[in-house]
Amino acid sequence: MTLDIYAADEQADHPVAVERWAALARSVLEAEGIVSDTEVSLLFIDEDSIAALNERFLDKQGPTDVLSFPIEDEVDRSGRSPDEGGTGPASIEAATGRHLLLGDVVICPTVAARNAVDHGVTFDDEIALLVVHGILHLLGMDHMVDDEAERMERREQQLLDRFYRAAPLLDLPT
Repeated sequence: MTLDIYAADEQADHPVAVERWAALARSVLEAEGIVSDTEVSLLFIDEDSIAALNERFLDKQGPTDVLSFPIEDEVDRSGRSPDEGGTGPASIEAATGRHLLLGDVVICPTVAARNAVDHGVTFDDEIALLVVHGILHLLGMDHMVDDEAERMERREQQLLDRFYRAAPLLDLPT
């Protein structure tokens, strides 16, 4: 019974501490009730790569900061695509003992660095938000309508307060 977070930094523009962000992802998943037999990938990629994913899966031009690719057990789906309103892990029979491949969160540190300046926060603050945001998408949360967006933003802040802003108390790797 394991909760596996596979994290990789596959870009060179803004190196990231993958262990730190994997620990944050794990804490968020555990807080949301995902504690075992689950696998999530956390990938940090360059602008060209995320732009290609953004175009392929969302039909949007250019790079973005984060994409989430939930993997669900719906047999009629033809691949993975982010933000298509999936139902999250509740639709998967995790209680049957099956290993749950929850999905992938893909982050572009270069876009995150620009956004951090625009938002008046540190690079780490922006990456932390994107990790939490991406994990919540994997769990079925969305921000397409105002009520859902408010609920998602509120949960993001609660999780960031608990696991990122309090990180020195939790002794997360840096």
